[in-house]
Amino acid sequence: MEIINLSEQNSVLNTYMSEVRDKDYQQNRLLFRNNIRRIGQLMAFEISKHLTYTPHEVTTPLGTLDIPQPSDTLLLATVLRAGLPFHEGFLDVFDHAACAFVSAYRMYTNREHTQVGVHAEYMAAPSIEGKTLIIADPMLATGGSMAAAYEALAKTGTPKAVHIAAVIATPEGLDVVAQALSQEQTTIWCAAIDPGMNEHKYIVPGFGDAGDLCYGEKL
Repeated sequence: MEIINLSEQNSVLNTYMSEVRDKDYQQNRLLFRNNIRRIGQLMAFEISKHLTYTPHEVTTPLGTLDIPQPSDTLLLATVLRAGLPFHEGFLDVFDHAACAFVSAYRMYTNREHTQVGVHAEYMAAPSIEGKTLIIADPMLATGGSMAAAYEALAKTGTPKAVHIAAVIATPEGLDVVAQALSQEQTTIWCAAIDPGMNEHKYIVPGFGDAGDLCYGEKL
């Protein structure tokens, strides 16, 4: 398993990350969603470099030539609801990918809101058998939602390869996902890896609750 931290490279991704982290910038949900989507687009481009390619003949008005094309059958999965703008960014790049949606939400299991459990309630997905699976979820905090999403999807088959995509991750979350997806063909992509979480299991410094920032607070 390989973990790729894109913040270790200098790119325009750093601009988008600085904006989504900015508490004043976050007041505009449209701008926040747009940047999450753009981060998804850039991450999809990076993942595209790791796919399998085969020659594809293209006929132009003046001749023919071979242009390598991805031969992987892609399945783009998303954890609702926070993952939707991130998913759209990936779909902008991988526009022929099939899509899957998993409703996996976290629940506090004690009165102090310091312990978290995850429940996968709903899934709409084709089989993942033999496909290159990309699971996009902006926040990889405890890792529970991502692990639950993969476990639900894995009931439909065995993928050729798995790419886990997160905007921000924590070392703890990465460890949980690594244990849940103990496969050599798994790669975890992060726009940033933050040091840890607070007592309520939110990433610090992070940027807050991605779903609330995209769509408004929930009850």
